[in-house]
Amino acid sequence: NSNLFPFLLLLIQPIFMASNLVVARGGIEYVPPISLSFWRWLLVFFILLLFNFFYLKRNYLIIKKEYKKLLFLGLMGCGVCSIFPYVAGETTTIVNMGIIYTSSPIFIILISNFLFKEKINTFMLLGLVSCLIGVLIIITKGNLVYLLNLEFTSGDLWMLGAAIGWALYSVFLFRWKSNLNVFPRFTMISFFGALSMLPFYLIEQNFFQTTEFNSDFYFWVIFAAISPGIIAFSLYTITQKHLGASTTGFTLYLFTVYGAFYGIIFFGETLQNFHYTGAILVFIGIYLVKKKINEIK
Repeated sequence: NSNLFPFLLLLIQPIFMASNLVVARGGIEYVPPISLSFWRWLLVFFILLLFNFFYLKRNYLIIKKEYKKLLFLGLMGCGVCSIFPYVAGETTTIVNMGIIYTSSPIFIILISNFLFKEKINTFMLLGLVSCLIGVLIIITKGNLVYLLNLEFTSGDLWMLGAAIGWALYSVFLFRWKSNLNVFPRFTMISFFGALSMLPFYLIEQNFFQTTEFNSDFYFWVIFAAISPGIIAFSLYTITQKHLGASTTGFTLYLFTVYGAFYGIIFFGETLQNFHYTGAILVFIGIYLVKKKINEIK
């Protein structure tokens, strides 16, 4: 039973992680995207603070020393990777969002090569090409005319931006070693993430869309904070501790599968031929570079 438990977590964790796609498609009907992201991460911070307050108080000097890095990680991991999918959900499907977001490991490789001169071997190059072609197929819906005319669904491009944001977050989360423990560090990342979104939230609130603080608002903010936020992060950390980074990386594949199920069940989406073709190419690309990603993590 003890040996089976981590593998059950491997199947369960993406259920919560992919639920953020449900928020992106369903929640934005009731709460403006930046508002939803801002209040979500602020709530995550206050919940985590209940369990980490005294630790953080004792380590105030470490926080003061690392605050610039925490701010960048919060901006990327909580800001870009939350706001962009929520904006994307207004114009694209969960299926598209899931497949495009899965391409983030490819951008991890590209960013690591560009910023830190990480070498790219032949298999990795093949993986990059395969994954990027797969993403292009999804964005153009399998029609090269859209590519030639530069006609794309804006939501797909927002989701591509989210994948790049997650790649930046992942690379620097690994590169910037911290003296804080995992959950206290995550607590401060969520705080600085909310802080980085505050100016954008105020602009949205005063000039674009006003947030209505009703039952729908509270439901979606609480759900987004707990399911794809605290639960998904906690289960991923536990799973990685038991199975290691290599095996835990398979949650990325399941994330896309569960996301597709959510889209079909809750929003009546359908899978088309270009989805299958694009997904296969993305998965092949991720498989070819997976060993390198594990080294970066």
